[in-house]
Amino acid sequence: MQKLSSADRLPTPITADVEAAVLALNNAPAVELSWLEGGRLGALLGQSFYARRLGHLAAFLIAFDERADYDSPNYLWFRQRYSRFVYVDRIVVDRAARQQGLARLLYQDLFRQAVAAGHQIVGCEVNSDPPNPASDAFHAGFGFVEVGRASIHGGVKSVRYLAYRLEHEGSLR
Repeated sequence: MQKLSSADRLPTPITADVEAAVLALNNAPAVELSWLEGGRLGALLGQSFYARRLGHLAAFLIAFDERADYDSPNYLWFRQRYSRFVYVDRIVVDRAARQQGLARLLYQDLFRQAVAAGHQIVGCEVNSDPPNPASDAFHAGFGFVEVGRASIHGGVKSVRYLAYRLEHEGSLR
């Protein structure tokens, strides 16, 4: 297990020097995530609302707000229904760094950034076919609720859309 120090548990921006490693980590669990090409990753990072990592690259999270020019069917689902939102496009924790609460740290930091920017909703999708029970449990633990379903990529995947309502009194729900 890759145990992170206190300093490595503070989210830092995803920079150009780690893009190749982000791409490799993203593409390792291809069933759960969408495959990314190198040039596409750079373009996505350039328009992201939030793109942070922990440690050198123990974990990362990329999210977009409603202003992104992004053609993901899942992002577009939220864009058609919400005028202001933050959409979690991908979060990955390296297998060697799991069970340390890293995904939770990234989500909490994202929530703080979203509240500061005036957002009220953070949305995401979780695969229902093929299933992703670990992600289901993680999001349920935060209080995400299902707000829709879809079949995407020609029926290859089915997803559940989840949303989390942010509090604006300085604390999170």
